Amino acid sequence: MEKKRRNSLEWISYFTTNSQQHRVDWNLKPTITSRELQPILQSLQAWQLGETSEGKNLIRASTIHAKKIGDLNYLNAVELFIKEEQKHGNNLGRYLDSINEKRIKRDWGDSLFRKVRYFNTSMELWTLAVITVESTAQIFYQCLKDASDCALLKQICTDILIDEAPHIQFQQERLEIIFSEKSFWQKQVSFFFYHFFFFSTSLVVWFAHRKLFKAGNVNFIKYFVKMESKYQKTIGRLYPFHIPSLARIIYHFLFLNRTVFKRVN
Repeated sequence: MEKKRRNSLEWISYFTTNSQQHRVDWNLKPTITSRELQPILQSLQAWQLGETSEGKNLIRASTIHAKKIGDLNYLNAVELFIKEEQKHGNNLGRYLDSINEKRIKRDWGDSLFRKVRYFNTSMELWTLAVITVESTAQIFYQCLKDASDCALLKQICTDILIDEAPHIQFQQERLEIIFSEKSFWQKQVSFFFYHFFFFSTSLVVWFAHRKLFKAGNVNFIKYFVKMESKYQKTIGRLYPFHIPSLARIIYHFLFLNRTVFKRVN
C-alpha cells in the first residue's frame, strides 16, 4: 500500500515532531576496537563532513521553486530537512571526538559534490541528487552499524536510519510532482537521465567507500542489487515501463568476467 503524499504543512509537522526525538544515549562509552575502526574511519570522517553542509544552495533552489509554485511552506520544510541532516553530522562528529579521531575539513568526494551543488539551482536535479545520496546512505549506515559492536555507534546509526526513509519520501514526492508536469517526450529524456545519474553516482559512492561496505558484509553485487531495489521503489515508480536495470547488466557482465569482479571487490 502506497503512502499518502504529505503536503508542505504536514512535512513541517513531521520534521518538527521528529526533532524532539532523542534516540542516542550519550552516557554510553564508545567501545569500538582498532580492528573495527581501521576499515571504516576514513569513510566515517568523509560522511560526517558531508552531513554538516549548511545547505545554502539547496535553500536557494527551494526558494526559487517555492515562489514559482506559490508554496512558501515548502521552503520551511526544506529548512527543517537540512537541520535534520546537520543533526546527523553533529552526532557523527561527536562520536569522532569521543574516540579521539579528527573531523576532517576536506574530502575529494565531498568537494566534488559541493562544486556540483554550487551551480545547481534546479529543484528537479536537487531532488534527484538527494534521493540518490540518501539511498546510498541507507546502505552506508547499515554497514557502519554492522561493522562494529560499539553500542553507541549502533544507536547513532539507528537514529540516522530512522530519519533516512522519510527523507527519501520527502524528496521522492517532490520529484514526482515535478515529473508529472512534463510533456511526454520530456518524460522520456528525463527518466533515462535519472536512471544514468542514479547508478553512475552509486558507482562513485561504492569506489569511495567500498572498504566500509565490505566491513558491513556488503560486496559490490549486493550493493548494486540493494541500489536497484531502492531505485525501483523511488525513481522507477515514475515511469510505467520497465527499463533493463543497470545493476542487472553490471551483474551479468561481472559474472562473465570474474577477473573484473575480483578487482571491484
